[in-house]
Formats: sequence, structure tokens, C-alpha cells
Amino acid sequence: MHIKTFFLSTAVAAVFQTASAATVHIAAGSNLQEAVDRAQAGDTLKLASGVYRGKVIVNKPLTLEGPADRSAEIEGDRTGRTLSVHAPDVTVRNLTVTKSGLSLPAMDAGIYLEETALRALVEHNDVLENSVGVYIHGATDSLVRNNKIVGDSKLRRNERGNGVTVWNAPGSKVTGNDISQGRDGIFSNASTKNVFSNNRFSKLRYAVHYMYTNDSEVSGNFSDGNEIGYAIMFSERLKINDNIAVNSTNQGLMLNYANHSDITGNVIDKAGKCVFVYNANYNTLVGNRFEQCAIGIHFTAAAEGNKIYDNAFINNQNQIKYVSTRHTDWAEGGRGNYWSDNSAFDLDGDGFGDNAYRPNGITDQIVWRAPAARLLMNSPAVSIVKWAQAQFPAILPGGVVDSKPLMTPPESETYKRYKQMKQGAKAV
Repeated sequence: MHIKTFFLSTAVAAVFQTASAATVHIAAGSNLQEAVDRAQAGDTLKLASGVYRGKVIVNKPLTLEGPADRSAEIEGDRTGRTLSVHAPDVTVRNLTVTKSGLSLPAMDAGIYLEETALRALVEHNDVLENSVGVYIHGATDSLVRNNKIVGDSKLRRNERGNGVTVWNAPGSKVTGNDISQGRDGIFSNASTKNVFSNNRFSKLRYAVHYMYTNDSEVSGNFSDGNEIGYAIMFSERLKINDNIAVNSTNQGLMLNYANHSDITGNVIDKAGKCVFVYNANYNTLVGNRFEQCAIGIHFTAAAEGNKIYDNAFINNQNQIKYVSTRHTDWAEGGRGNYWSDNSAFDLDGDGFGDNAYRPNGITDQIVWRAPAARLLMNSPAVSIVKWAQAQFPAILPGGVVDSKPLMTPPESETYKRYKQMKQGAKAV
């Protein structure tokens, strides 16, 4: 077919589809699969309040829409996928979708978007008690937004699926969702150019779990009480911006072989480790706040080329654990970081401490390598070593030095918003 003829026929078909689209009202308890099969491409199926039992496959461009209170429920039979989308340009809105099968290898899900489900829109739904809540399986440019996704809390965590799973779905976005009680909130693998933003995560293993997902963005999310807030692994050229993680039992932010990325404006409050950096290279960490963690930031496995400045390290038991003998200066362009335990003077009033900040000494290195040595920390011999370090800085081991420590902590817009949240919670 001539290319002009092809585009003309496509345009005519699109106009005809729009002109012939109808709104079809579906009564509660109807066979929804039969209604889908009878519908014409472009139709809107308006589901009345009530329960629609049985699995449904959508194989043409349709809109499935329930009442605004989400009282139209598609209930699966605990096998397979409750709602499967196989056609492009499908919208699923204002529904409750429940009771998928529970097989993780079979990719059971409440809402499953197949590779052919391009540009799917899944919004304002309650996706409850499924294996995976929404599975974006190669559906390019899909949008999953403003849904409530709750896993099956009767299962052990490792038996549950993720709130949203993304596999090889370039351009897809997951925004504004409330995700809880699953394995991971969002699990992304082998994808690119994705945006995960403004979601809220609770009662999960990882809020966001990133694997081999490049040129993407994780921004404005809130993680509360998960094992790890944001686990960023084997990915490059990311923007990890303006996220909050509180009460993480393990790590607020993990960077495991995450390279050439911008990590800015994030707030990590109360975690085992605010940040764990493992073989993550050539990243920029700027304007973050790491607060009330057992370890502020743990660097290991030869992480190189990272720029770390304008961050605030507040009331962490250990500000830094840097397992290396290499010397590195965490000051960039004449600006370092703020350290709450830095008893510094600023006699010239330029906003920087007059002396460099060194978080670790020989005794720290000894304890990291031989934890049993902690029993000797109050011994006279160790006291002599500490005195010698103070008198002769040349004998200090390799590690982090901040040559331009800040005298006041920077406050990002994200931290200001987080402060208001905490004040509001206290008022309640």
C-alpha cells in the first residue's frame, strides 16, 4: 500500500471510530466478558455499582468505567489475571479489581497490560488482594495513576506480588498511587525512560526496586516504614529527586552499581543506613538531608567519581562509614556539607568551618575490620592513638575529609514540606 494511502485510511478509520463510539450501560451482575465482546472499538462501558464475577479480557480499544466511589467490582476467581488488557488505548477507571490468582511465575495480576496494550490508562481504581496489583508487561507509554493498590496481607511477604511491576515498558509512568502490603511497591526491570513520581508506599519490602532501568526518574515519592525506601540497582542516568523515606528498617536509599545519576533534594529520616553506596560511580549527591540513622552514609566496593556536597548529615550515630584507604574530599566548587557533630569555628564569617572535618580515624578503621576490637575502645592504648592522631594529622588513615564544611544545614523545598508534615502530625 502507498504510504499516503495508508495514513489516509488510518485517519479515516480513527474518525469513523470516534464518530461511532457509544456509551453502553452495564447492569450489575452482568457477564462483563460478553459485554466487552459485543462492544465496538472506542465504546465506553459504564459499569453500575455491584459485583461482576469472572475474569475479563479486553481485546479492543475501550473504556471501562465505574462510579466515582469505585463501587463497581470486578472479582476474579483466584486463578490467572482478573482483568487483562491486550489492545491499545484502553482506559480502566473508577473500578475495584480483586482476587487474581497468586502465581508469581505465571504473572498473575489484578490488572495485566500485555505488550500490545500500548498507551493504556489505569486511573482512580482500588486494586485489592491480588498477586501483582498492576503488571505493565511491555505496554509502552502506559500511565498508572491515582490508584489505591493493596496486596494480600494474609500471605507472607515473599509470597506476595508487587504493587506495580514494570517490565520493558519504555515511556510508562506510575504516579500518584497509594501502594501498601505487597512485596515491593514498584518493581522495574529491563525498562527505560520511565517516571515513578508522587507515590506513597507503606508496609512493603522495598518502596521502589529498580533493576536495569536507565534514563528514568524517581521523584517526589514518600516511603514510610518499609525495609528499604529506594533500592536503585544496575541502572544509569537516573534522576532520584525530592523523595522522602522515613522509618526504614534497613536503608533509606541504596545505590548498587547505579552510575552517572543525579540524587538531589531527598530526605532520609530514621534508618539503619540513610544511604548505602556499593560500587556506584560518577553520581552527584546534592542538597539531600540524612538524619537520625545508625550510619549516615556507607561507602564500599570502590565507589569512585562521586560528587557529594551541600548535603546535611544530622544526628546520625556514625556520619560516615567509608571502607577504603583512599583519600577523598567531599567538597565541590568550594562547598562541602553540613555535619551536626562538627564543633567548628567560623572566625572569618564566610559560612564555612575554619578547619576540615574528618569523620573517621584509625580506631574506626580498626573496628570496621575487627568488630571485636570495640571492647578496647576505652583502653589507655586507644586513648594514646586518638591523641596522636589529633597532634599529627599526617598519620590519619585514608578516608573522607570535608575541606569546606558548612556551618548551617541547607534546607531543600522537600525538607521544608516534610517539616510541615511532621508538624501537622503532631498537631493531630
